[in-house]
Amino acid sequence: MIGGMNETNQAKRLVRARKGRLLAGVCSGIAEYVGIDVTVVRLLFVVLGVVTFGVGVLIYLAAWIVIPEEGEDQSIAESMIKKTGGG
Repeated sequence: MIGGMNETNQAKRLVRARKGRLLAGVCSGIAEYVGIDVTVVRLLFVVLGVVTFGVGVLIYLAAWIVIPEEGEDQSIAESMIKKTGGG
């Protein structure tokens, strides 16, 4: 199929992965999206958290809220906005 999108060339979408998750699937989702090992992403978050005195944890929590879970159309933030009538 020329010019059309099929399963092998669909646009990638960043989602919180269900497979391989430890907490919310943020690191698993980022690793899958970027194409690297999930351990590398987890270590980066730990190092970021230590070096920035906890800012890495806040970034992780923010990602948990704004990145939709695999199989879902909306993130937690989008769902909350729609419930309050802001969207």
